[in-house]
Amino acid sequence: MEINVKNIAFDLDFHPSNQLVAAGLITGNLYVYRYAEDSEPQRVLKVRAHSESCRAVRFINEGRVILTGSPDCSILATDIETGSPVARLENSHEKAVNRLVNLTETTIASGGDEGHIKVWDTRQQTCCNSFKVHEEYITDMTFEPDSMKLLGTSGDGTLSVCNLRSSKVQTQSEFSEDEPLSIAIMKNGRKVICGTESGTMLLYSWGFFKDCSDRFTGLSPNPVNALLKLDEERVITGTENGLINLVGILPNRIIQPIAEHSEYPVERLAFSHDRKYLGSISHDSILKMWDIDSLLQGTGKKAEGKSAAADSDDDMDMDMDKDDILPKSSKGTKRKNNGAGLDTTSDFFADL
Repeated sequence: MEINVKNIAFDLDFHPSNQLVAAGLITGNLYVYRYAEDSEPQRVLKVRAHSESCRAVRFINEGRVILTGSPDCSILATDIETGSPVARLENSHEKAVNRLVNLTETTIASGGDEGHIKVWDTRQQTCCNSFKVHEEYITDMTFEPDSMKLLGTSGDGTLSVCNLRSSKVQTQSEFSEDEPLSIAIMKNGRKVICGTESGTMLLYSWGFFKDCSDRFTGLSPNPVNALLKLDEERVITGTENGLINLVGILPNRIIQPIAEHSEYPVERLAFSHDRKYLGSISHDSILKMWDIDSLLQGTGKKAEGKSAAADSDDDMDMDMDKDDILPKSSKGTKRKNNGAGLDTTSDFFADL
């Protein structure tokens, strides 16, 4: 299934329960489409969200509201039914808003080009934490709900772990020449994998974030712009050359191309709420929705990548506190300023 969004898209997100998909465009527009298996997708919402490009898109409040972030430094909340603005936070970051990620039912996080990560409480209607941890733009974020840890990667070549319970930066990795662009938590929370600018995949053991425990080389020479966890041992990647790959992490380190979006970079990947479709966006102005079952057919024959170091699943936590030891049922040398400031000046969600 293909949707022509008429321009370059930077981010996409699926509604958490309905057959809706949203795309943020380089023009600053937000488009929302309704899709069905046996009919053409229909655009149901068009919003001029920002004066500059729309880099980040996320549904919140059980899909009733959609957030967008932009280089104009604002975050906009839009009512999904009416298209009316619910609230706009001007100057939410010092520089461009590059990422948005859902945390809990009442909190979301944003990452800016100045390297700061902020947490917004929709119930208290304020920015409740500002982590000034990185020196360059935030490339990606992911959240581990059991331990309440927010992980971020940055153009400064490091990975950070922010503790939302203590409101402190828990730890930060040493500098890596392979700039991390994307991140996912694997192996029931025991491993963290990062896609990099060089195409190498960096594997970290939970609690050992100072340096990676393994490096997967030979998988792809192209930057890994997007990571999407398929299951605890496999991740889907979107790369600079337009390919979508299935990568096995442990025990078998493998890579297999499963789709080609276009000749342009794959910017984002996302699952529909029922995981029937994989959505991808690129610079070709097409939002593509791939049937997951069809993509995964015939994935038994796989090409192996190279591991730069032996890895073990039995690592013990060393640089994290006691609440970092995740339950078994969990699904899931450049130093920066590790201070976390409390920001209560922004009344963003007053109308939510």
